[in-house]
Formats: sequence, structure tokens, C-alpha cells
Amino acid sequence: MIPQPSDQITKRKKRGRSGGRPPAFDREAYKQRNTVERCIDKLKQWHGLATRYDKTATIYLAALHLAAIFTWSAR
Repeated sequence: MIPQPSDQITKRKKRGRSGGRPPAFDREAYKQRNTVERCIDKLKQWHGLATRYDKTATIYLAALHLAAIFTWSAR
């Protein structure tokens, strides 16, 4: 979940009990989610993976493995 803007926090506090419960924010879960999303974005830079041109699941999975290997080796 994305951190809540400060203006929404003050409005909720101003409303008192009727302001509702603030949404929970888990910093560690957010870090992990961000890492996964960034990895998926890097993999989608491969045109074949982003557009899903491959006809079979095995070929798509092989392309996914190749993209992951190249991404990992570039680090």
C-alpha cells in the first residue's frame, strides 16, 4: 500500500471518531512489493515478454528464463 498523504491524515484526525480507521502500512511488505514490481518491469523490457507473441507456454517460460538470466548477469 502506498503511504498516505499528510493532508488526508490531518483531515481524518479533524473528523475524530467518524474519520475512520487509518489504512495499515507495512514498510517491509512495501519494500518487497517494490522490488518485485521493479523486477517485472525489467523483464517486460523484453518485447516478446511484454506482448506475449509466443504461442506456447513452454516457449514463453523459456524466454522468461532467458530474460531473467540476462538481467541477473548484467548486475
